[in-house]
Amino acid sequence: MRARGKVQSVLPPFAAAPVAAIATAVAALLLALSGRYGFHRDELYFLLAGHHLAWGYPDQPPLTPLLARLGADLFGATPTGIRVVPALLAAGAVALTALIARELGTERDGQVLAAAAAACSGFLLGNGHLLSTATFDLAAWLVIALLTLRLLRTAGTPGAARWWPLLGLAVGIAALNKLLVLVLVPVLVAAALTTGPRGRFLPRPRELLGPLTALLAALPFAVPVLWWQAAHGWPELAVGHNISAAQGLGGRLVAIPLQLLQLSPLLAPLWIAGLKRLLCEEQLRWARPVAVTWLLLCALVLVGGGKGYYPIPLLYAVTAAGCAPFAHWLRHRRGKLALLLGAMLLTSALAALPVLPASALTVPMAVDPDIGEEVGWQELTAATATGWAAIPPAERAHAVVLTANYGEAGAIAHYGPALGLPMPYSGHMGLWFWGPPPTADDGPVLLVHPAHSPALEQHFRDCRPVARVDNGHGTPNMEQHAAVVLCAGPDRSWAALWPLLRRY
Repeated sequence: MRARGKVQSVLPPFAAAPVAAIATAVAALLLALSGRYGFHRDELYFLLAGHHLAWGYPDQPPLTPLLARLGADLFGATPTGIRVVPALLAAGAVALTALIARELGTERDGQVLAAAAAACSGFLLGNGHLLSTATFDLAAWLVIALLTLRLLRTAGTPGAARWWPLLGLAVGIAALNKLLVLVLVPVLVAAALTTGPRGRFLPRPRELLGPLTALLAALPFAVPVLWWQAAHGWPELAVGHNISAAQGLGGRLVAIPLQLLQLSPLLAPLWIAGLKRLLCEEQLRWARPVAVTWLLLCALVLVGGGKGYYPIPLLYAVTAAGCAPFAHWLRHRRGKLALLLGAMLLTSALAALPVLPASALTVPMAVDPDIGEEVGWQELTAATATGWAAIPPAERAHAVVLTANYGEAGAIAHYGPALGLPMPYSGHMGLWFWGPPPTADDGPVLLVHPAHSPALEQHFRDCRPVARVDNGHGTPNMEQHAAVVLCAGPDRSWAALWPLLRRY
């Protein structure tokens, strides 16, 4: 490394074989455990949304529902089938973390440590286990971080321009998954302009062709998504506002500690060392914007709300920066390193993967409630079928199943046909846009809603409970003891009622 902020023109060799072995092991572990519980509520929603493909939904752009549909078509509409892509994305994130370490000048041992640390982290394993927008975001943001570092490192060299269109392409594809990337980009640019070497990220006026190609590469992906949001009144802003309001001040204050907990407390020495290196070492000043961007995004979560894991992909880049000094220290302490990584993998797996019996999820749900949302969907559908059987056969042709949320709707849509259930309706998220029941469906209405959320019943006549959900494991998730309620019908026409049922 050259003195006073100069950067390496030649990178260390990439530790391809050991990094590939670690990434492969992660994918194999995730696929081996993929079918142990069942679908997550979000995955059931994505499967349903995949049959209503559009450029957007109230809570997300179209990529994740498209991946759910492709996974189901290619590998089967089972938990394992739709989780092949997340497992591969998690393996890719492991390799990208090692590549970021290499981009920062880290030698072979440090690259392997970066890959192993990522592979044993709770956030990567948890999101590699499920199909979610966060799964793709982790890989996409790491690609953006890697390309940004490459641009910063090679600025002013003849080959630097070729990275701009790739960066734009990565941003555009990320926008197909979550519009949060459109917050990342300006924060990253601001960090580069204020904390990096002047002019290293944004070129001089005569070199603006590179950023222009990046913009042109991103627009074909981002514009249709933004157009859909604009045409439908920007529902994703309403969703974000509701998330922030639901969290409150307490949720904001614990957002960052939870982010560090989701990564793994045992990784604290690495990310602290990486943050110190990026902020304080003159030789890495060119890479400082990545660390500053992570800090700024954490501040935005604290001030503006949002989920604490939003900035976490950049924390992987910060962690990669801390691997070089520890790799040297651990070179002659491989036994201690193996013990540390084993402890990290064990704690992360217990918190994020389906390794415990479904009846023993109370403790990991305290850290990540989502793991409990993989249990009980077939039981919910069976309870709904019990309620449907309470409707006289002559009235079923004009009866409706209506759910309070998309998880319930997705479960009934997936498992219900085998039990004779019709396709459900719901006013939750994307399902509201798919419209109300036909006017002719003026018969009984079977409601499904969480046990302590009976507000849906206020819009219907003569309601009575006919079944109760029991997931069979005592798992205290959102749908345990959910109510199945039979009503005589809506209190007004579906056209008049539907605007009242919308819920983001």
